[in-house]
Amino acid sequence: MQSIPRRDKPSLPDFCNLGVALRILMIGNLCLVLAGLASAQPFTLTAWLDRVVTGAALVEPVLIASLVVLCPVRRLVEPAGYWPGVVAVLAIEMAITIGFSFFTDRLDGDVQFSGLLRDAVVVAVSTAIVLHYFYLRSRAFSPALSEARLMALQARIRPHFLFNSLTAVLSLVRSEPRRAERALEDLADLFRALLREERRVVRLADEIALCKRYLEIETLRLGDRLNVDWLVDDDVLDAAVPPLVLQPLVENAVHHGIEPQSEAGTVQIRAHMLGKQVEIEITNPYVDGNTRLAGRSGNHMALDNVRERLALLFDVEARLETRASSSSYSVRIVLPATRVDAILKG
Repeated sequence: MQSIPRRDKPSLPDFCNLGVALRILMIGNLCLVLAGLASAQPFTLTAWLDRVVTGAALVEPVLIASLVVLCPVRRLVEPAGYWPGVVAVLAIEMAITIGFSFFTDRLDGDVQFSGLLRDAVVVAVSTAIVLHYFYLRSRAFSPALSEARLMALQARIRPHFLFNSLTAVLSLVRSEPRRAERALEDLADLFRALLREERRVVRLADEIALCKRYLEIETLRLGDRLNVDWLVDDDVLDAAVPPLVLQPLVENAVHHGIEPQSEAGTVQIRAHMLGKQVEIEITNPYVDGNTRLAGRSGNHMALDNVRERLALLFDVEARLETRASSSSYSVRIVLPATRVDAILKG
């Protein structure tokens, strides 16, 4: 079995990401509240509120200015490496804090350099805490762990899928050799995609091509029972997605929506622009009880895996939702319309 490449190299958080910005604001305000509790001695509600309001007058502008500055700067310092980037972020934070403190002290007519030094130390410690938090978070949701789960999921392709596919191919070897050859090529491409070196992102067009290969194999097995309806707009094909984000969901749609029933069914795959986001929806027939049971095992595993990798790449800017009606079951993914080269450069 191919070893899973590890990517333990740390990187700066994406300060342009909405989820990162919200976490930084939350951590900064939490520190402000805790500092107010520690400094308001003896503690009274009035003294604590006074400390918090006074601190917010400095902290909030600094936090907002920091996010505005660090968003473009991060792309410039990232190529230098993680630790030079940390030093650059610390220097920027200290410069913004000292500059704002000096400006406000000048307005009050009382510039105290001891106070500026104290603010510099506080912001340095706070920045170090924030960067360490994001470092630990990236380790907790590390690509190595996610990719290990993904490959464990993909490596256990259902035996009956493989055996039935090979049986179907063998039945075509003499009667339709060209079709049998194409089916074997599709099967080889599918396994090649599962075992290839990990990539951080791929084009949605590549994911769709892989799904079509997979569905051609399933059509060979299931015949007229499986119908596929593709509704994909051209303007979403260059969107960046995690690798193998669609195939497990399409596999679930076939396994839990088509196979259990004797009559024909349709798997619909839609992808279109939704403002500045890409919306992808996979819908399959709902077989009463089957999808619900699957949600406790393989289906749930695939959904959790895809959801985790979307969060790893896009944080709160991407989401995965499921919906079941009396006749259909659908999985909906919404993610930013970002190109692959933009993510790799960032």
